[in-house]
Amino acid sequence: MVIYLPELSNSSLEFPPVSQALTEPDGLLAMGGDLSPERLLKAYHSGIFPWFSPGDPLLWWSPSQRAIFMPGVLKPNRTLRKLLHHSSFDISVNKAFAAVIKACSAPRPSQQGTWIVPDIQQAYIALHQQGHAHSIEVWSEGELVGGCYGVMVGQLFCGESMFNTQPNTAKVALVALQQHLSTFATGYIDCQMMNPFLQQLGAEPLSRRTYLTLLANHKALFCPAGSWQAQDLRLEL
Repeated sequence: MVIYLPELSNSSLEFPPVSQALTEPDGLLAMGGDLSPERLLKAYHSGIFPWFSPGDPLLWWSPSQRAIFMPGVLKPNRTLRKLLHHSSFDISVNKAFAAVIKACSAPRPSQQGTWIVPDIQQAYIALHQQGHAHSIEVWSEGELVGGCYGVMVGQLFCGESMFNTQPNTAKVALVALQQHLSTFATGYIDCQMMNPFLQQLGAEPLSRRTYLTLLANHKALFCPAGSWQAQDLRLEL
């Protein structure tokens, strides 16, 4: 199958309208450009994100459906409460962003590679240093065992990836993320594309049009100063 895509110009941050995204593969919109903080922020504010495999050109996506956690959906279930009661996890925010994204870049058992290549890692570390990208960390006896990271667009958290090296610690990170968001924002979490893991946790599919309305309503909202300062979190059970 031959695919013809608009190629982004390095002299402009503009993207094609998301209505022009392909239906097969779903959501593929454009190629090229760069991973500068300015372009990444433009993408997220437009409902677009980068995703590509090693060796591929830089690809940009806006799928027809988004996976969204509605406010208050992520709560510790019986299994997670039992785990938390019998484990000595510590949870923090923005204390180890680079370590989280590096851990997320490790290939899964079913994968041969990762899309979180060094250029992607450096691009999001730059966003973190500018105050746009954030991480949640789960620690066990001083070792990083789970976490997630993403980009804050107004009061909408756009999740990028998560990891765990101990069972269920990615779930702990997601629950902690939504609890933290609920203290200063609406609590919505965009997880981009649905998968069985997200669906099991309660993520809902939103059409592109509905998602863009949600994005428009949130990207102009501001988070209070200090919302993402490096700190320890206490998970409410």
